[in-house]
Order: sequence, then structure tokens, then C-alpha cells
Amino acid sequence: MDPTSPQTGPLAALGDAALVRLVAERRPEALAELYDRFAPTLLALARRILDSHADAEEVLQEVFIQVWNRGERYDPARSSVSTWMVLIARSRAIDRLRSRKVVERTHEASVQGGPGGGEPHTSPEAVENVWIQERHQRVRRELEALPVEQRQVLEMAFYAGLTQSEIAAKTGLPLGTVKTRTLLAMKKLRNALRQEIRQLL
Repeated sequence: MDPTSPQTGPLAALGDAALVRLVAERRPEALAELYDRFAPTLLALARRILDSHADAEEVLQEVFIQVWNRGERYDPARSSVSTWMVLIARSRAIDRLRSRKVVERTHEASVQGGPGGGEPHTSPEAVENVWIQERHQRVRRELEALPVEQRQVLEMAFYAGLTQSEIAAKTGLPLGTVKTRTLLAMKKLRNALRQEIRQLL
């Protein structure tokens, strides 16, 4: 974005939610302003999760593509723009981490199944990968320990990317019930996974 543009001043003075509304109206200069505000934070989060600058940069690009394509879905009543974008970045980074783990497990299986059974994975990278896998298994176990009705709304929100209004429409539940179940589930996970949350963020 040209820093001498007459749009720079007014856009810089707008709040985050107002910028998202302009993005929904297909205003690329508003997206550029959001990028300037949030890219460093989102990149740092993605790097913490993925431990790869290149992967983190790809996640950052995916985040802003999603914001551009789905800006109209942002609901200021649900969260701040910063929280909304952090959740998008976290979701994208974890999806990429899962995909990476599938590739790694496939590779390890092929090595171990080859002549001589392969060499044991004792490198620091292998140890780190095992630790990451164990951490995600712990998160999955805690998620499965939630009451079914709470787990359902949380999975629909995080894995299907549905808003609370969309979950209510899909399940036939009152919106207030969806919000309550989501809040209770998040509190339980936060209490059970304090250490994992600190490591992710």
C-alpha cells in the first residue's frame, strides 16, 4: 500500500472491526491495514506452533486469504478482531501440523518396514515430533472426555469452522444453549490443558 495515499490516514484511524467491514466490501486497502496491524503477532504464533518460518509464512497468507473471502462472517459480538484472527491462524497452523505428522508417520513406516528395519529415530527433531504428537493426543483425550453435547458444539466450531449461529441452525438448538455449551467446554479444556495452552501461545 502506498504510504502517501490519501486513504492511509483515514484507514489508520479506523478501528479493527470497521476495517473488517471494509474488507467485506472488497476494499483491499483495508486488508493491507489489517495486515500491518496483525501480521507480526500471527506470524509469531504460527512459528511457535510449527517451528518453521516458511510454514508460518504460508499460514499467514492463508489467514489473510480467509479474512478476505469471509470477512462478512466476522461477528463483533462474539470476539474482538484480534481474537478472531488468532483463532484462524491457530486453526490453520494446527491443520498444517497434522498434515506434516501424517507425512512423517508415513515416511517412518516406510523406513522401518524396509531392509533391516531402518535406524531408530534419535535426532532432536524426531524427539520433538514425538513430544508434539503426545501433546495433541492429550488434547484429543481431554476433548473426548467432555460431555457429548459440549464436545459436539466445540468440534463443529473448531473443526468445521461454523459460527455459533450456524451451529444452532444445524443442530436445532437455541443460540443461547450453543453459547453456554461452548463456554463450559472451553473452561473445562482450559483448566485441564493449562500447560499445553501456554506452550501453544
